Amino acid sequence: MTSLAELAGLVATAAHNLEGVAVRTPLQRNDRLSEATGAEVWFKREDLQPVRSYKLRGAYNLISQLTDAERDAGVICASAGNHGQGVAWSCAALGIKGTIYVPSTTPRQKRDRMIALGQGWVELVVIGDTYDEASNTAKRVAAETGATIVPAFDDPRTAAGQGTVAKEILDQLGTSPDLLLVPVGGGGMLAGCAAWFAEHSPSTRIVGVEPAGAACMAAALAQGEPVELTGIDTFCDGAAVAKAGAVTFPMVQEAAVEVVAVPEGEICTEMLAMYQTDGIIAEPAGALAAASLRSARDTAPVTVQPGQTVVVIVSGGNNDVSRYAEIVERSLIQEGRKHYLLVSFPQEPGALRRFVDDVLGPDDDITYFEYVKRSNREIGPALVGIELGDPAEYPHLLERLDSSGIHAEVVSPDSPFYRFLV
Repeated sequence: MTSLAELAGLVATAAHNLEGVAVRTPLQRNDRLSEATGAEVWFKREDLQPVRSYKLRGAYNLISQLTDAERDAGVICASAGNHGQGVAWSCAALGIKGTIYVPSTTPRQKRDRMIALGQGWVELVVIGDTYDEASNTAKRVAAETGATIVPAFDDPRTAAGQGTVAKEILDQLGTSPDLLLVPVGGGGMLAGCAAWFAEHSPSTRIVGVEPAGAACMAAALAQGEPVELTGIDTFCDGAAVAKAGAVTFPMVQEAAVEVVAVPEGEICTEMLAMYQTDGIIAEPAGALAAASLRSARDTAPVTVQPGQTVVVIVSGGNNDVSRYAEIVERSLIQEGRKHYLLVSFPQEPGALRRFVDDVLGPDDDITYFEYVKRSNREIGPALVGIELGDPAEYPHLLERLDSSGIHAEVVSPDSPFYRFLV
């Protein structure tokens, strides 16, 4: 088992290996979150790497250390998208054949980028619905062929490469930050950063941030060992890991870092804020750490004190533009602005007009309407999506609905019925 001190030494070696390869990405003050929190919030822009994520660091650090025999046998990896791009770029740069296994949930944009970055040196194989299914296949094929497996996080060389982000942060900031926010999938970057900060900035509070639908590190810390989650939400594809790494978990545990979870809808809201206000195109995992500071509300997963120095790692910017409709939808639901009702409309003239006049507020809008059953001549059930002008008006909308005499059922976002209809 690799200790934190040993990993810190590997980070120093990795930094040397990556000179002239990985970009020394900017550390930029974020005015929006600084004003919202009263702290000095800085973004470490790993979305500006050649492959638009920090994954290049770990992949290249590992592959560049292979022996000649290992290079001849080629490499294999599993990826939700970003790690595969790092492997593809490294294979092309080093002239090594590689095979990349990705789950079917990997956005098309990331798949296309892997092929382009590989420049003919990599083959892409789509298999399974989750990262872990792709990972299991990659491990089996590597064992059969003798190719070297390049883990996305669960190898000291990968974690060390990813940990070079921490070294750059301290070099660029010139002082120890009060808080470092790290996005967490399997724990590679968290372990690497925790190791470097333990040696060079032990006073810094480190918080790992996971998506609520795939909080595998928190589950591992609670159980004292990695445990496999069931039914994870794959929306935050760059961090949707069902089981924390066997190599990374002990180091995260040794570092005694905090781990918090952020709802996927909150991540979507932060993605939109980063795009519309900051001009940053972040993928879900890229906005994950920043989402933990959302609005500096009492309910925010991470609270900071005015004047503190906070560094947020923006881990990736490989977002597929076709996903923005879902991103907006999840954000509106998380903010309480979007609601769905199954309304039983009497099949008579003026029923819909009465619903609009008697139930909706002046700033509310119907954004979705579809009859779900037409066989009843007296009642026509319809799925109605309503966007509120003010989320605080929702209880009043329900009161007006009750007074109207129109029967309706609220379709809860966490119900199977919602996932079936919407």
